[in-house]
Amino acid sequence: MGDAGGAKDAKVAKDPKEAKDMDRWLGDGGMPIIDVVGGVFTGYGVDGEDLGWAAGAFTPTDLACNPHGVVQAGIHSLLLDASMNFAINAALPAKARTRGTLEMKTECMRPALKGEPYTLRGEVVRMAKQVAYGEASLRDTDGELISRATGTFLLHRPSPESDTSA
Repeated sequence: MGDAGGAKDAKVAKDPKEAKDMDRWLGDGGMPIIDVVGGVFTGYGVDGEDLGWAAGAFTPTDLACNPHGVVQAGIHSLLLDASMNFAINAALPAKARTRGTLEMKTECMRPALKGEPYTLRGEVVRMAKQVAYGEASLRDTDGELISRATGTFLLHRPSPESDTSA
């Protein structure tokens, strides 16, 4: 759906030797439904506090909307959940990853309309040993908040002596 070209330039890492290369997940995030509803991930990185972020765009398609051209709340949840997951995975070391969403709250403040462009942003709020906390937002071209979500995610961190790719 979107063009992830140039997204490598947006990627920021604390130390290039330790940076997690997630370029293969740019675009649909590894989930074809994201592309089908009009979403695309365009960048990711780690800030100065070792907390991850992910950026993307969303131009709703017919499949994302009700018959009146308004994006369904479940689509907001889908994209915001994926944004938080991407941000958390960007901050985790090599073989560590999110395992699943434990809890999530989504708030839709304004309607998102078919064909209109929006920006996605997911961020890590706190990273603990077994869980991570994230937040994500969807904004219009004027920067107005359309929807937001917070979530708690279970983490998989292989032991250092583990030689499996889990």
